[in-house]
Amino acid sequence: MTNDSHYDLVRRLKPARIIIPVIIGLAVVAWFILKEIKVDVLSKLHFTWNSVFWLFIAWCCMLGRDLGYMIRIRILTEKDLTWIQAFRVIMLWEFTSAITPSTVGGTAVAVVFVHKEGISVGRSTAVVLATSFLDELYFVIMFPLILLIVGGKILFTTSLQGTGIAFLNNLIIVAIIGYLIILAWVMLVGYGLFINPDKIRQTIIYFFRLPFLRRWKESAVKAGNDIVDSSHELKKQPFSFWVKAFTATFLSWTSRYWVVNAILVAFFAVSDHFLIFARQLVTWIIMIILPTPGGSGFAELILGRYISDAIPADPAYALSIALAVAIIWRIITYYPYLIIGASIVPGWIQRKFVKPLTKKK
Repeated sequence: MTNDSHYDLVRRLKPARIIIPVIIGLAVVAWFILKEIKVDVLSKLHFTWNSVFWLFIAWCCMLGRDLGYMIRIRILTEKDLTWIQAFRVIMLWEFTSAITPSTVGGTAVAVVFVHKEGISVGRSTAVVLATSFLDELYFVIMFPLILLIVGGKILFTTSLQGTGIAFLNNLIIVAIIGYLIILAWVMLVGYGLFINPDKIRQTIIYFFRLPFLRRWKESAVKAGNDIVDSSHELKKQPFSFWVKAFTATFLSWTSRYWVVNAILVAFFAVSDHFLIFARQLVTWIIMIILPTPGGSGFAELILGRYISDAIPADPAYALSIALAVAIIWRIITYYPYLIIGASIVPGWIQRKFVKPLTKKK
């Protein structure tokens, strides 16, 4: 990609775009308060020093998630990125993910983020594809494991009547669709990166010649070329390299999935922590195919209903409390990236694009 095409990609990340997910999120919160959350029930969330401590632990879980990401990107770039650069790339990447639907993602822009920190385009593409591969591999491995450990019936069934059978049935269907999409991506990228990149490139181009896919043919050709280039970069790495990278991935995502557990412990005694952990993982799989920026609106609703039977309270109040917990969860796991990203993006664009262009003139 040329510098101009890089700039065209990045300039779309206007901080003003955070208005869309924020409005959606606030609208959902307002709807919850008016329709779903009984305000008098919120008095049952007793804020004590114990609550403050466990909410702090919830924040620490998110810090652990970001730390895992930073460690991994330094491993994948063989420490050519400093800790500050790694932090900047991760925050910009999270900001991109927060303002775009999960189905769109920010892979193309992530390549620019890494490249503009001093990594060649080819290596940047390899790093981003490897990151995506490792993230999705985590889901591919963990989802069957939690099904074996927890059991499908318990995982997809709640004891609270207010969730509704239709909701739970739809949850199963959407989770399976999300998992199959992830599995297909892991198989495609894994085969392309480590076995036969040219074959994958040819297959991608062939499918995107079909009439209903032709409009994306140019992007498909680029994706195929990226896989071939990345394969040459990544095949050089020893097995220990991948063990370290996946360990960092495991740290990152596992830390993130303990956030709701910490929030619940802030207010209640939780009897089955692993079930809550498993349901968070399913929620994130579902979020992959949600249409709104960062899953705004849908994520709060899905998680709130999904963990409602974990609330040790009268069933008449449990759903309202669970939705309030879901809102706290989003405040910790989503909105900080909007704020940090919006504060970093203008200065980063100025340093990486505007000033270099001015010097050339």
